Amino acid sequence: MNDSAGNQDFVRFAHRLADEAGAAILPHFRGAGEVSNKADGSFDPVTEADRGAEAAMRALIEATFPDHGICGEEFPDKPAQGAFRWVLDPIDGTKAFIIGVPIWGTLIGLLRDGRPIIGMMDQPYLGERFWKAANGARFRSRQGEKQIHTRPCASLADAILGATTPDIFRDGELQRFRKLSGACRMTRFGGDCYLYCMLAMGLIDIVAEAHLKPFDIAPLVPIIEAAGGVVTTWDGGDPANGGQILAVGDPALHAAAMQALAR
Repeated sequence: MNDSAGNQDFVRFAHRLADEAGAAILPHFRGAGEVSNKADGSFDPVTEADRGAEAAMRALIEATFPDHGICGEEFPDKPAQGAFRWVLDPIDGTKAFIIGVPIWGTLIGLLRDGRPIIGMMDQPYLGERFWKAANGARFRSRQGEKQIHTRPCASLADAILGATTPDIFRDGELQRFRKLSGACRMTRFGGDCYLYCMLAMGLIDIVAEAHLKPFDIAPLVPIIEAAGGVVTTWDGGDPANGGQILAVGDPALHAAAMQALAR
């Protein structure tokens, strides 16, 4: 089996994982379930839906690919016995989830030797799914399925910038973000994983965030790259391990965005 055919088998499996996660999540959305706080000194919520969805995905992975590693938000990592490691965020945007706003999503990624090769974002309440396919980036909704692309935007002055919240930035990062924001046409906050998918769909041009974990970004990298965009850290490094993340729809804009974020 060649790499392309093998990857498509993994894509089909990622669809199964998304279906399992959605079935576990939807009964809790806009319900009155318990919300716990995972953080000391701040608010990092986790719900029964988060844990149930990740547990369902982990069980399916372990039954199907017992040698694959698993990195998820809610449970300890399972080391890989080979090249493959799944990266899972059952609900990216739990704060939106607990207030009933449907801009959260389930993130599913597969890394081979540390490089993201499969990526998917699923929003079961809206019936929307984004993923990397063999022929590019795909989007499916209740209206049908289509290929998606980033849009051309070679100037910061024409760009729309997004980030989930200014609270994500620390230690001078907000000033660097504001420098980028000041050079752009418009800045919008809010969106979590949806921002990156809207970039892949060609509706916004830049997403800049900080302190992301691998499961926050690794599943989104293949989608954006397949749509024609580029994702790095703020200094141009590998985004797969998280940190300060810069996603740009038009590769011609990446250097200018990175320069604006420079110290």
